[in-house]
Amino acid sequence: MTRSEFLSWPHKAITLLGMSGVGKTTLAYKLPRSKWFHYSGDYRIGTKYLDEPILDNIKRQAMKVDFLRDLLRSDSIYIASNISVHNLEPVATFLGKIGRTDLDGLPVKEFKKRQKLHRTAEIGAMRDVEEFIVKAQEIYGYDHFINDAGGSLVELDDERTIKTLADNTLILYLKPDQQLERELVQRAIDDPKPLYYQEPFLDKKLAEYLSEAELESPEKVVPDEFVRWIFPALVAHRRPRYEALAKEHGYTLNARLAEAITGEQDFLDCVASVLD
Repeated sequence: MTRSEFLSWPHKAITLLGMSGVGKTTLAYKLPRSKWFHYSGDYRIGTKYLDEPILDNIKRQAMKVDFLRDLLRSDSIYIASNISVHNLEPVATFLGKIGRTDLDGLPVKEFKKRQKLHRTAEIGAMRDVEEFIVKAQEIYGYDHFINDAGGSLVELDDERTIKTLADNTLILYLKPDQQLERELVQRAIDDPKPLYYQEPFLDKKLAEYLSEAELESPEKVVPDEFVRWIFPALVAHRRPRYEALAKEHGYTLNARLAEAITGEQDFLDCVASVLD
């Protein structure tokens, strides 16, 4: 797509690609809500594809409390997930962290089961983009569409999903500089969050961690400590994948430039500049 083609595109549709925390959601919310339909991949995952597993997970925890168990069994109360675009905690809580169960960690088998469910859900959510672009225009009357994709998009290894996004949206990779990458790592150290990993990568890194920490099994792992340890490796693992996807199917925008965007015109100018 050329600069002029992009600027004259009557119904712009853009996928924001990049590591969690790089500024995709912040950038999406700088665009006027009256004109841009904000599609959150994680929200779609939580409200459609993982809705039931998320609720089942919450109910399992509630059933451990005598008072709540009796009320649930008698249908005196019900449990619902209050997920929103701004509150995706139910998805993260379901995904969980590997390690000691007394520290809210998950056994390896259960952790991998949830990882597979999340992968399937993310594929479904990204394939839905094509349908939602049409809905955004025909039902809701939005001019443009922004797809706020999850950071693990590049680890799905699903050609049909990538083709769907490449055929229907302009893929824009927000590339962090070294300083921003260090900031992302520090945030993960300060506040470790559940993450998606490709299984071969997880198996390799988990074995390395157990050896370095001199732990006999994953059941001995402190969940937050493992996330802190693996996150820099995950950033390095994903970096070439983002770059390869952007090179083949999209474009790259310096994430620092994205930080400076203040509104729609700034955004359009930045995107147009990378198309040159």
